[in-house]
Amino acid sequence: MSDEIQNPEAERDEAAYSLGRKDVAAILYAVDIDDRETLTRLMEPLHAADIADLLEQINSYDRARLIRLYDREFDGEILTELDESIREEVIAVLNPQILADAVRELESDDVVDLVEDLDEPQQEAILGALDDADRVAVQQALSYPEYSAGRLMQREVVMAPEHWTVGEAIDYIRSSEHLPEQFYHIVLVDPRMHPVGNVTLGRLMGSARKVKLRDIMEDVFQIIPVDQDEGDVAYAFNQYHLISAPVIDENGRLVGVITIDDAMAVLDEEHEEDILRLAGVGESSLSDSIFETTRQRLPWLVVNLGTAILASIVIAQFEGTLQSLVALAILMPIVASMGGNAGTQSLTVAVRAIATRDLTGSNIWRVIRREAAVGLINGLVFAVMMGVVSLIWFGSPALGMVIALAMIINLLVAGLAGIAIPVVMERVGIDPALASGTFVTTVTDVVGFVAFLGMASMVLL
Repeated sequence: MSDEIQNPEAERDEAAYSLGRKDVAAILYAVDIDDRETLTRLMEPLHAADIADLLEQINSYDRARLIRLYDREFDGEILTELDESIREEVIAVLNPQILADAVRELESDDVVDLVEDLDEPQQEAILGALDDADRVAVQQALSYPEYSAGRLMQREVVMAPEHWTVGEAIDYIRSSEHLPEQFYHIVLVDPRMHPVGNVTLGRLMGSARKVKLRDIMEDVFQIIPVDQDEGDVAYAFNQYHLISAPVIDENGRLVGVITIDDAMAVLDEEHEEDILRLAGVGESSLSDSIFETTRQRLPWLVVNLGTAILASIVIAQFEGTLQSLVALAILMPIVASMGGNAGTQSLTVAVRAIATRDLTGSNIWRVIRREAAVGLINGLVFAVMMGVVSLIWFGSPALGMVIALAMIINLLVAGLAGIAIPVVMERVGIDPALASGTFVTTVTDVVGFVAFLGMASMVLL
């Protein structure tokens, strides 16, 4: 009996907000028999993000066949949803005219996001498909530093003079032929094109026509400099609950707007990047080739090998102690493992707090004291537990005391290392998510081995 029949609930859960296995199989079958009509019928109800997921999940051969069969219906939004690792491949397969039509449908910020990571020939192909005004806007955005607000913003802005009334603004919006596909505010500007406030569409539509726009401005108003780092932009949106924010150039003039979807995408990317870096895999993707995946992981495995050798060198200094008492070799991994896990717990909290800017100079010492206290309390708890286990297991009160003391020392150090190492790395300009795990594990291993084997040498031999 198939998995689907055995567990229909699992199939429904899997397909709740994504393509189920049956859907993927039906689409690939339509591709296999070269049935454009069936393929179009199956793909038509799908959101662009779901189609992008489908393209990412199948292999290169099926991906190319599907794109060629579906190309007439290809939507530009699909390209913006695709993982960067396969975006170039998809663009290379698309018919140039289909690609041009797809790109013309996109907002300027989506086009910038699309072309900034492509090779120059593909960049030129996409830019060449744009109207003159759109092409100039995208090229200007690309002139701003990478990962800046200028790259993130869209040039299409709904603005109005601050002295206008609600009625004048509504009439203007209704008569405009080039509104953004989605917008949340009208940006009010002074005669020098400096933004002075926002009016939400809700307040606009709920106010009388004669009301002045300046009288219904939002209380919270944040202006984003065009060269501000996109991480700072995302933080501002999250911190102040923004929906959109105007972007200004060096002269304070309005040049664009950033919306919440783009800001949250940055936050999502940064969180994903931190998770991957904590595991030492960089910007890895399921679509990466074997060679690319190996290249990304190998350097940090080399670093881990070096730190493991360092821990082994420490153990080698107590070779005579280990030969004299085999029980030490049995218990030694417990001390190192507990320290490593405790250090990882503190490290994860610290990296997240640094990323969300909750860990600052004003509270760093309070947090360090807290982690030290937690490490000490946990150390005492597990010291009692392991002391009793060692006594029962090996019948040696002295051995129980040694492992108990080593556990206290190592969990205390683990708590301190887990918070201190990422803070130090952040202060010296190194991404704490990238290398902290390796160093925290090394510290807990070395301290654990030295404490346990050192005290065993003094007490037991």
